[in-house]
Amino acid sequence: MTESTFELRPMDEYIELIKLIKLKQIAQSGGQAKLMVEDGIVKVNGKQELRKRNKLRSGDVVEIQEHRITII
Repeated sequence: MTESTFELRPMDEYIELIKLIKLKQIAQSGGQAKLMVEDGIVKVNGKQELRKRNKLRSGDVVEIQEHRITII
């Protein structure tokens, strides 16, 4: 499993799930990121996440296939 982090900018309280997937280049586009969430292959804090615009905050952990991303 590939582990990485994503650091929120000081002015940002959160990042939306599909934006994170796209920024980390796990998906090639926002549309592909949405499909990944809809297909149920995304977990947030160990639970399946189906909300595309789920707000991720510091301390959240996202798992997608072989990727694990910790929000800091």
